[in-house]
Amino acid sequence: MRRASVFLSLLLSTSFTVSLSGSLVAPALADDLAPKLGEFAVPMTADTAFLRSANAPDYWAFSPYVKPQFTSSACSIATVTATLNGLRGLPPHAEDTVTTQPALLELVADPVWSAVSAEDGDGVTFAQLEEFSRKAVEALAQQDARLANWQVASWKPAANDAAALASLREKLAKNEASAGDALMIYFNQGVLTGDWDGPHISLIGAYDAASDRVLILEVDQEWYIPYWSPVPKLLEAMVKPTSAEHGVLEGQAGGFVSVSKL
Repeated sequence: MRRASVFLSLLLSTSFTVSLSGSLVAPALADDLAPKLGEFAVPMTADTAFLRSANAPDYWAFSPYVKPQFTSSACSIATVTATLNGLRGLPPHAEDTVTTQPALLELVADPVWSAVSAEDGDGVTFAQLEEFSRKAVEALAQQDARLANWQVASWKPAANDAAALASLREKLAKNEASAGDALMIYFNQGVLTGDWDGPHISLIGAYDAASDRVLILEVDQEWYIPYWSPVPKLLEAMVKPTSAEHGVLEGQAGGFVSVSKL
């Protein structure tokens, strides 16, 4: 949810030298730089086979609406906005707008969601993601009948074990069958990307059962693009508790928040 402070710490801990012209020159760190994504995240641009061969209904329904989170702490509002836009589809009339992240926040009018999603905000807990998603569905349903009779639910694995993994695969397979529902995932981003160790929210874009991989439609687009990750690592990312450095989010673990028809 927040990365700016991590980058600043790295910057301050790095030695710099001054060139003869008086400008700052960064040290040669090329040999020490980590790859953009770790071994458990493959960018979709490097592996398009499934999306070319399968129907992939969720990918085609939701990916056009996935936009970068508009602040460093706005992964929840970015994901909920993309989810609800994808479920509704393109507005029917020329004068209708596609809902933006600030517009949805204004419509829901929850001061807590606005505060935790602001630049350098705290970010949301798993319970808050479910709460705010429900409020967003209810608020948009007042304007758009296409969201009438939709429900928000959650699933939170208790442990990284065989039973939870089987349940996770079952839910992913069901979700992959059509674009009539959506799965938002609350997870530890660094478990998949190999980089930042912190809580994050994005949208499930596809499930390739044959290779047991899931496509994360990443909203943290300052740093990443959508990527494939192994389902067992996804479960690991869900159950890993948030560390103390994240303040009020310490101890938070994740799971799915789903939106589907009643």
